[in-house]
Amino acid sequence: MARLLASEGWSLGLLDLSAAGLERAAGELRSAGARVTTFSGDVAGAGFVADAVGQFAAAEGGLDVLVNNAGVAVAGPIDVTSTDDWNWIVGINLLGVVWGCRAAVPVLRRQGSGLVLNIASSAGFAAPPQMAAYNATKAAVIALSETMAAELAGTGIQTSVAMPGFFRTHLLDHMRAPPEENALAHQLMDHSGHDPDEAAHALLAAAAAGDLYIVWPPEYRMAWRLKRWFPVWFLKRVQSFRDAQLRKAGLRPG
Repeated sequence: MARLLASEGWSLGLLDLSAAGLERAAGELRSAGARVTTFSGDVAGAGFVADAVGQFAAAEGGLDVLVNNAGVAVAGPIDVTSTDDWNWIVGINLLGVVWGCRAAVPVLRRQGSGLVLNIASSAGFAAPPQMAAYNATKAAVIALSETMAAELAGTGIQTSVAMPGFFRTHLLDHMRAPPEENALAHQLMDHSGHDPDEAAHALLAAAAAGDLYIVWPPEYRMAWRLKRWFPVWFLKRVQSFRDAQLRKAGLRPG
């Protein structure tokens, strides 16, 4: 997304926990002529996010788009996932989004315009087994976005929530999960057939078109509808799909 917006002349503010990774990204963008401001810190900290958003908006004379994109993954049974893992994922996946929204909305209200794009996941509606912590945080981001859309109606501020399925990212680099779940997640990601450049174009285009719900890739849209129409049947199908993928990956006997 940063590359795409930079190519169109946007000024960018980037937040990341990894100072080294942040500077690599900023260096690449700056070498292409982009104006980039960086903020290194943890989005789980409300103060850090508020300061970063406030500094960027003050320096640039406003804020047009906020993308709440930081995320981590945890997998494993509900009775096995540790307290530390729950606190870790809730702090980043949910509260990181909350702090971003809370910091940006006052700026956007003063302007009477702007977009908040929250990145959830198809897991937020599909609720696959062995992923309670991840599913819960992403479902919460969907609910948060729906609430914001209602609260901000008529203000000129748009809220969009993306619910992407698997595509190739670094999400799994620091995943906390039992070996079987880790292997299955990598299998699904590696064979998704979609990449971040494709995702960036699709998600930003849908947000620009004013969509509240953005379900991508396209093959996930029927799953979104089926969950809403036939929720109990759908959850059984998700379980069956997961079992089939485990067998295909050689992680479960046929």
